[in-house]
Amino acid sequence: MWITILIIIAVIAANLPWLSERLFLIKTLPENGKRAWMRFLEWFILYLIVGGIAIGLEIRATGGSHAQDWEFYAVTLCLFLIFALPGFIYRHDLKHLLDRARR
Repeated sequence: MWITILIIIAVIAANLPWLSERLFLIKTLPENGKRAWMRFLEWFILYLIVGGIAIGLEIRATGGSHAQDWEFYAVTLCLFLIFALPGFIYRHDLKHLLDRARR
């Protein structure tokens, strides 16, 4: 059950930077909104937070943490990138089409 909850948290966290104009859902930015580099930085920090949650769950479930090589982190980063795809597509493709259709 914890794995399912962790994956749901990861999918939500991966999409947050593209679905919100606020920085970490807290700070409102000036009228220009978030820049692309801010969205990617926020996305990467959320990746680190979700990774920390995963390590915490692993320690709680097994009593320890298994050592991982760089390949593990490369795969989890790519998986988090794939989780972010719906939000990215919405922000850069679908939102413009929907705004144009409303006019």
